[in-house]
Amino acid sequence: MALVLATSPSGALSRVPSVPVPYRVVRRCPETADSATLKLAPAGRTLPPFVPGQFAMLCAFGIGEIPVSVAGLPVGEDALVHTVRTVGAVSDALYSMAPGATVGVRGPFGTGWDLGMAAGRDVLVIAGGIGLAPLRPVILDILGERERFGRLSVLIGARTPADLLYKLQTKVWSAAADVAVTVDRPAPGWPGSVGVVTRLLDRAVFRPVNTVAYVCGPEPMIRATARQLVTRGVPARRIRVSLERNMRCGSAECGHCQLGPVLLCRDGPVIDWHRAEPLLTVPEL
Repeated sequence: MALVLATSPSGALSRVPSVPVPYRVVRRCPETADSATLKLAPAGRTLPPFVPGQFAMLCAFGIGEIPVSVAGLPVGEDALVHTVRTVGAVSDALYSMAPGATVGVRGPFGTGWDLGMAAGRDVLVIAGGIGLAPLRPVILDILGERERFGRLSVLIGARTPADLLYKLQTKVWSAAADVAVTVDRPAPGWPGSVGVVTRLLDRAVFRPVNTVAYVCGPEPMIRATARQLVTRGVPARRIRVSLERNMRCGSAECGHCQLGPVLLCRDGPVIDWHRAEPLLTVPEL
C-alpha cells in the first residue's frame, strides 16, 4: 500500500495510507433534514489515533471523497464519529448510508484544537451551523475531565431551530456548562435568542486574559467572533479557529487548500487567530 506524509497530533510528519481503509457504518443518527451522524468502526485494519480538530478523507466508493472533521472519538473504541451535511454528490451518498454500509477512510490529517492550552482556564466554544460538529469532541473531552478546566461556555448559532445539531445532547451539556443558542430565523414558538452568534458573547461569563476560545463555522462568523474576542481582551494566540478550503488530497501534495503560505490540510485546519487573521485577506481561488 502506498503511503503519504501527514501531520501527526504532535506536529511531526507520520505515514498514513494514500488509499482508503474500509470502515463500516455501525450507527446512523439523523440530526436535521440534511445532516446525519455516522459512527464508523474498522472493517479490518485500524487507522492511527485521531485527536479533536483533525479530519479524515471519507470516500463513498464509486463517487468520490471529501474531508470531514471528527465529531466524536468514543473512549476505549477504535470507532470514528462524523456528522455529514449533504451539499453534493459525495456528502449525499455518505449522508444516506445505512448501518452495514462500507466507507473508505484516510487519515488522520491536520492539526488539533490543542486542549492542553485550556487547562486551568475558562473555555469558550463558539459554533456556527455545522461548525458545531468539529467542536463536539472538545465539549465532550472537557465535560469528561471537568476539574481540569475553568468555566465552560458553549455558544451555538444556526439558521433556524430545525438546523440545530445535537438537540438532546445540548440539553445534557447544559447541566455542566453555560449553553446558549441563537438562530437567524425563528420558527413559531421559538423561545430562544434571535440573531448572530456573536450576540451571545454579552451573556457569557469569562475572564478574558485567562480564557481560551475555540471557534468554528462560516468564515464571516469566524472573523466577527475572533475580532470581538480580541476586543474584549482574549489574546489572539489563545483563540483557535478551524478554517475550510477546497481540500483534495489531505496530504499537502495538490495545493488546493493553500491559503497564502499555509496548506490547511497539513498546517491547519485549526490554527490560532494571530496567524489566521492576515491569511483571511487571501481570496480562495
